[in-house]
Amino acid sequence: MSNSNGILARLAEILFTALGSDRASRTKTRPRRPVSRLRTSDEVRIGESAVSSRPRQGTATVRIDPDQIDDLRVEYAPDRDGAPDAGEIIWTWVPYEENDGRGKDRPVLVIGRESDDRVYAVRMTSKAHDGDHDYLSIGSGAWDSQGRESWVDIEQLYSVHETGLRREAAVLDRSRYGRVASALTRRHGWSNA
Repeated sequence: MSNSNGILARLAEILFTALGSDRASRTKTRPRRPVSRLRTSDEVRIGESAVSSRPRQGTATVRIDPDQIDDLRVEYAPDRDGAPDAGEIIWTWVPYEENDGRGKDRPVLVIGRESDDRVYAVRMTSKAHDGDHDYLSIGSGAWDSQGRESWVDIEQLYSVHETGLRREAAVLDRSRYGRVASALTRRHGWSNA
């Protein structure tokens, strides 16, 4: 069964690649950012450092040390174009803290751009964190089909490659995003756009 799933996933990847390149050849200009693609379970990245302060290579979502980032500009610039933008909640594969190759798909809030193909994001959880100064409640929204209250982890920072985007889930309204941005800039000393 798993061999069949692997074959089907590979066929889907080939199909999406073919369709994407056909679409690109019909347009005069290249898309602003790459279109997201399916990721199969065997693409889990193993061996990347749990907390990285070096330049990111590859397409894996990696946890990075927020204290090593001095020039992050936390901004609000959602654009439902299929690419991750600040202010959007997206789903991506996030490694567990144990960095043993395991992880899970989870929502993250994009807070700024790192490079042409990477964004900074903070992870979200539906597990209650009342009284925990590392988490900020943002209430519920379209990103959670069960309507649960969500919490943003303002202590951990992730670098997400645009091809790691599984889907855009929602745009966080400006007011709630502003609360998150204020908490992040107070905590880490970043600038707020």
